[in-house]
Amino acid sequence: MQLKITQVKSTIACLQNQKATIQALGLKKIHQSVIKEDNPCIRGMIFKVKHLVKVEEIAE
Repeated sequence: MQLKITQVKSTIACLQNQKATIQALGLKKIHQSVIKEDNPCIRGMIFKVKHLVKVEEIAE
């Protein structure tokens, strides 16, 4: 299974580790989307910035 992760809020007023997590997910701008494999590492990163992103599951 894959996850489509879309950034929906800005990182301007966020903590430095949250900004780094968004960058590590490959997101740079609001409304930009990336597709990542579903694994515990990615799920943990999403949990850390759940207030900034929208996540959709993509069935293969």
